[in-house]
Amino acid sequence: MDSPAARPHPAVPHPAVSHPAVPRTVVPTPAPVKVTVVVASARHGRLAPDVSGWFTALAALRDDLVLDTVDVADHELPGSLDASDPVAVALRPRLAAADAFVLIVPEYNRSVPGPLKTLIDSFQSEWEAKPVGFVGYGLSLTGGVRAVEHLRQIFAEFHAVGMKDAVLFPRVLEHYDAQGRFPAEPEGAEAAAKLMLDQLLWWALALRDAKSVRPYGV
Repeated sequence: MDSPAARPHPAVPHPAVSHPAVPRTVVPTPAPVKVTVVVASARHGRLAPDVSGWFTALAALRDDLVLDTVDVADHELPGSLDASDPVAVALRPRLAAADAFVLIVPEYNRSVPGPLKTLIDSFQSEWEAKPVGFVGYGLSLTGGVRAVEHLRQIFAEFHAVGMKDAVLFPRVLEHYDAQGRFPAEPEGAEAAAKLMLDQLLWWALALRDAKSVRPYGV
């Protein structure tokens, strides 16, 4: 007969240790970025509807932005817009509501169209601390790059942030196919547009969040 000392002791259950639940961090989905597309040409026979139509259709496929289009051809732009001018009154809230801008701009004589310059110069705070992207086109090999570079300098004066990468269509007439569709080979242009829009939306969200904490002031 075993001695009591030799008998195994029954296992003593340990009380279950409860660990407090670690709260999950839920990152809210940001509201879509409001992108205002400015169509810069008002000339008769312009190609702007083709270029802007392609771009806005492509951008509308994204669920992280909403579009508004301001076409200078839809507005009678004088040499300058007074604050009380009906065109200024109509456009001011639309520009102010935008988180970002994309300009569809042809190159005219190595620069930008006159109506676009009037539109830009007639507003101030509506452009400030917002990102600006560019879709340039032209008849020459430069493809609107000189107009885009000019716009970068102009918008710097308004404390806006010009995107590094632009969408460019050099010798724009060669981008139509035999049936008149634009662009004839969209793959490269679509990739360039995605890159520009990705940059634009990053800046738009960053600046929108920053301004919600501290209004921009100079």
